[in-house]
Amino acid sequence: MENLSETLQLQATEVLKELVGDVVSTADITQSTNEEYGHYQCNSAMKVAKELKSNPRKIAEQIVEKWKSDGMIEKLEVAGPGFINITLTKNFLSKELTKVAADPRFGVPPLTKIKKVIVEFSSPNVAKELHVGHLRSTIIGESLARLFEFLGHDVLRLNHIGDWGTQFGMLITYLKEKEPEVLSGGEETDLTSLMNWYRVSKEEFDSDPDFKKRAQLQVVSLQSGEKEAIAAWEKIREISRKGFKEIYDLLDVKLTERGESFYNKMLPKVIEDYEKEGVIEISDGAKCVFLEGFKAKDGTSLPLILQKSDGGYNYATTDTAALSQRLAIEKADRIIYVVDAGQQLHFQMVFAAAAKVGYYDPQKVQVEHVPFGVVLGPDKKKFKTRSGETVKLIDLLQEAIRRARELLKERLQDANENELDALAKILGVDAVKYADLSCHRVKDYVFSYDRMLNFEGNTAAYLLYSYVRVQGIKRKCNKDIEALFATTAIEFNHPTEIALGLKLRQFGEALALMDRDLLPNRLSDYLYDLAEKFHAFFRDCRVEGVPEENSRLVLCELTGRILKQGLYILGLKTMDRM
Repeated sequence: MENLSETLQLQATEVLKELVGDVVSTADITQSTNEEYGHYQCNSAMKVAKELKSNPRKIAEQIVEKWKSDGMIEKLEVAGPGFINITLTKNFLSKELTKVAADPRFGVPPLTKIKKVIVEFSSPNVAKELHVGHLRSTIIGESLARLFEFLGHDVLRLNHIGDWGTQFGMLITYLKEKEPEVLSGGEETDLTSLMNWYRVSKEEFDSDPDFKKRAQLQVVSLQSGEKEAIAAWEKIREISRKGFKEIYDLLDVKLTERGESFYNKMLPKVIEDYEKEGVIEISDGAKCVFLEGFKAKDGTSLPLILQKSDGGYNYATTDTAALSQRLAIEKADRIIYVVDAGQQLHFQMVFAAAAKVGYYDPQKVQVEHVPFGVVLGPDKKKFKTRSGETVKLIDLLQEAIRRARELLKERLQDANENELDALAKILGVDAVKYADLSCHRVKDYVFSYDRMLNFEGNTAAYLLYSYVRVQGIKRKCNKDIEALFATTAIEFNHPTEIALGLKLRQFGEALALMDRDLLPNRLSDYLYDLAEKFHAFFRDCRVEGVPEENSRLVLCELTGRILKQGLYILGLKTMDRM
C-alpha cells in the first residue's frame, strides 16, 4: 500500500505538469495540522506562482479544476493566498482501513530496494561502567535499527567498544601486581570493581614513574600479541561484557560487539592507501590529511591526524579502518554512527577524507553521523549525582523501576508481588526511554522522573494507558477479534472516528519521516497524536452494545496493534493492565 501523501503527491504532480510543464518537478503535499483545513494540504500553487510571476490563488483554482479525485477526494478547497485543502471521502478511508487491518505491515509500503544498513551505537569503553551519557546513543541506535528491520532492510547493529590502547597496559600491570587472582580466574569480580581498579591504576601511572614504565612495557607485550598479556586483556573484556550485558538486557538492546581491537591490523593499510592517493602530508612529524573547508579558529587549515609523530594511531585511523571494512567487506549501502554531537567535526573530516581517497562515493552510499545532545539535571547542567559524579546508567534505571512500582502498587490493589515487579520493570524502563526519544535528539533535555512517569501528556505512561484501554474494551465485548478482522468492513460515522481512522492510515508516513530524518521523535509524535485521537473517539463513540460495535471494535484493536508496533520500534514494551 502506498502512503496517502505519496498517492496525493502523484496526482497533484500530474496536474501541475499538465498546467505548467516542468516548472515544479514534484507537488508539495503535507498533512493538515488543523482538521478544519481538511486532511491534507497542497502548497505548490505559491511556488509555481513565484516561478511564473503569476497569481497563486488563480493557479490553485486551476489545479482544483483539473484534479480528478477518482473517489478518493471528497472536497478540494482553495484557502488563503493559494493553499489547497484536501478532504478524503469516508468511503475511501473505510476501504483503506479495512486493507490496513489485513496487512501485517499496517499499510507501510514494501521496499523497492533492500539495503544493507549498519548502525553503530552505544560504544562504551572496556573497564568502565555505562553511565547516563551512554543512554542516548544506546536507545536512539536501537530504535533506528528496529525501524530499518521493520521496513525490511538487512541490519547489522555494531557496538564499537573501546577495547584497545595504552590504558590496558596500566590496568593489566595493576591487576597482575595487586589482584592476580582476578586474572587467573580464581576470584570472581564485577565491572564496578574493575572500574575502581582502573582509577587507582591511572593514579599510579600518573604519580609513579616506575609503575608507568612497567605499564608501558605491558602495552608493548599486548601489541606484540604476547600470550599472557592477551589472556589478561581477554579477562578484562569478559568482566566488562558481563556488566554491559546486564544493562543491555534491561533495555532490551541487541548488539554485535566489534571493538577497536578488531580493526587494529587494518590501520597500516589505511596509511598505505592514503599515501598511495597522495593526500598524506607531514606536519610536525605526524601524517595528516588537510581537507578543503576545515579551518581552525585562527583560520589555519585543520589537520586530520592519521598517524602521530611517534608512529601511534588514533581514533581517526580506527574509524577510517572501520569505515573501509564496512564498505569493502560488509558491502553496506547505509552506515549510521549514533555518537554525541561533540564528535560532529571528527566524523565530518573522517567521512570527507574517505570520500576523497575513493573509499566510497557519497552519491551511492549514505554515511551519516547521527548526533545527539546532553542529558541535563534539574540545574540545567550535565546530569550528575549530588556528589558531582556521573550517574551510573544501572542506578538510573533501577530508580525509575522503583518509582514505577510505587505508582502501580497504588493503581493495582489486587496485583501480587511478582506481577508488580514485572509491570514496574516495563513501565520504568519505557518511561526513561520514551522521555529521551520523544525529544528532538539534537537538543539537550532535562531528566525528570516525575515528568516521565506522569499519566498525562506525551509520556510512555499515557501511551501505555491507551493500549491498556483497548485491551479493556476487548475484554468487555468478548468477541473473536481475528474473525472480526477477517469479516468486518470498518465504517465511519462520527468525526472523531474519521480522525482516528485517518491517523491509523498515516502510520507509514510517520515511519517514512523517521527514516528520512533519523529522528525517533517523528514516531513518538505520531503515537502521541494517535493516542489522543483514540481517547477522543473513546469519549464520543460507544463501542459495546451499539450497531457499530464490530466496526468500532476492529478500529480499537487496530489502534492497539499500531500502538504496540510503534512502541516496539521505539524499543518499548506494552502491558495489558496498569
